[in-house]
Amino acid sequence: MKTKIFAAVAGNIGSGKSSLTRLLAKEYEWDAYYESVDDNPYLSDFYGDMGRWSFNLQVYFLSKRFRDHKSIVEGDKSVIQDRSIYEDAEIFAKNLNKIGKMDDRDYKNYVELYKVMMEYLQPPGLLIYLEAKIETLLEQIAKRGREYEQSIPRAYLEQLDENYKEWIGNYKLGPLLVIPSDEVDFVHEKGDFNRVLMLIQAKLMDLGYI
Repeated sequence: MKTKIFAAVAGNIGSGKSSLTRLLAKEYEWDAYYESVDDNPYLSDFYGDMGRWSFNLQVYFLSKRFRDHKSIVEGDKSVIQDRSIYEDAEIFAKNLNKIGKMDDRDYKNYVELYKVMMEYLQPPGLLIYLEAKIETLLEQIAKRGREYEQSIPRAYLEQLDENYKEWIGNYKLGPLLVIPSDEVDFVHEKGDFNRVLMLIQAKLMDLGYI
């Protein structure tokens, strides 16, 4: 039986990644690594002017996530991570280039940096993907009330969703668990959390983890 697990929670903005990360960390007594949001020096500027700040923001996220990922793999403790480094490149940077908010020169530079980093990283032992409809994402974003997120256009979330579907559909780096999260409130409803927990527990047992 394996005693150390590195799990990552993936999903669109507002899908519940941070909440599930917190709940699983408490349930299993795992260390938690969260996405840099409140202390992020670029995020609010980015949502005000995506074209100006997209490259700065994505390089910041990539650098932070690389350090966290490396620390997780090299450590002895079980860890759950809020959003993976793969999403930075495969979802967000890719989409910014696609919609013209990151020019081709910056995007090419970013991708080359990402490829070099991937040569040094061991993938998570389990990727948990929270699948959610756009209406669910919008409701969650409104509820948590982060001021800079309230201006996110629906079309932007839809574009990210398309990238997520393509990425998850082709994910081959390791074990994957897809959890539909539209009809569950695992934050406020204990029964819903227990159902999600059963899915994760079964997957961990299947993979040989205690």
